[in-house]
Amino acid sequence: MSREAFRKRFMARFYDPAFRAEDEALVRLEALAWDAYSNARKSPITEKAGAGFKDPDYELSVEWKAASDRIKAAQARQQSPGAPSRVLIVNASARNDYTCPGEMSKSFRLGKLAQETLEHNACEVDFLDLSRLNSDHDLNIHPCKGCVSTAMPLCHWPCSCYPNHSLGLVNDWMNEIYEKFAACHGVIFVTPVYWYQVPSPLKLLMDRLVCADGGNPDPTSTHGKKPDEAKRIELEGWDYPKHLAGRAYGLIVHGDVAGIEGSRRALSDWLDWMGLIESGAKSRLDRFIGYYEPYATSHTTLDNDDDMQREVVNVAKAVAACVTQLRRGHEAPDAALEAVRAK
Repeated sequence: MSREAFRKRFMARFYDPAFRAEDEALVRLEALAWDAYSNARKSPITEKAGAGFKDPDYELSVEWKAASDRIKAAQARQQSPGAPSRVLIVNASARNDYTCPGEMSKSFRLGKLAQETLEHNACEVDFLDLSRLNSDHDLNIHPCKGCVSTAMPLCHWPCSCYPNHSLGLVNDWMNEIYEKFAACHGVIFVTPVYWYQVPSPLKLLMDRLVCADGGNPDPTSTHGKKPDEAKRIELEGWDYPKHLAGRAYGLIVHGDVAGIEGSRRALSDWLDWMGLIESGAKSRLDRFIGYYEPYATSHTTLDNDDDMQREVVNVAKAVAACVTQLRRGHEAPDAALEAVRAK
């Protein structure tokens, strides 16, 4: 990027006339930001990786290392027999009361109904509201860069692509989200359909979870992002570790005209691929709310649809039951079978 283009984009954040009193300071800050960009200081603070890594002397991002430590701790809690059962609910709607005035998101309402049910079934609940991407200041899920398409070991667990301070790609939410997934025994996705597909916040989340399916927990083995080293490791034999396998899942997909079945199937296929375990037929729900009816009455329609509300309760109960069974040592019927194709 040219210096002028960089300056224009940097200063766009300070368009408000209130910032004019600090123009001289902004010029100095822009120069520092340009220096970080032009010298590619992606991770400006590092420390030696230390024991437990293939190359203990490799300078590892302190931010990545801290995220990895938190995820390992969450995983250890999840595997502790005495820990309470924990279910993560993901509200995938992109709208909330701060982004779109009017009634509360239907996905949010359904998610809260599932939460109430889970809590009545002795489960602790984390509620992940993806609509915050549109309402929380500078909160991001940055796009996946597709490192896995070069070689699987180049995709690190957790993702090491962000933060990228040289590009200003910061405030990435995923390290906190990875920790929530690592800590849970089950997960329920509640999503509307936008134009025949799941909303963009959920797709961003899905793409960034690729590192949970085969990702490399040791960035020192590839010395950061060195493609030749990653290719050699994969070709020598990579086991594609499924870091979230064995967790129960449920799905609640709703729409008004079309796309619910395709979206639900795609989510099921994705979660099955990652090694999560479906909680039974009643844990997969796709329903229309006000089929071809006006949007203006859709919330009233949901209020009056007692059957759908009971079906949402059933999804939550099914996941709670599956979590209990899995924690007692029950396995999926095909658990002893090796995948013919690991990738």
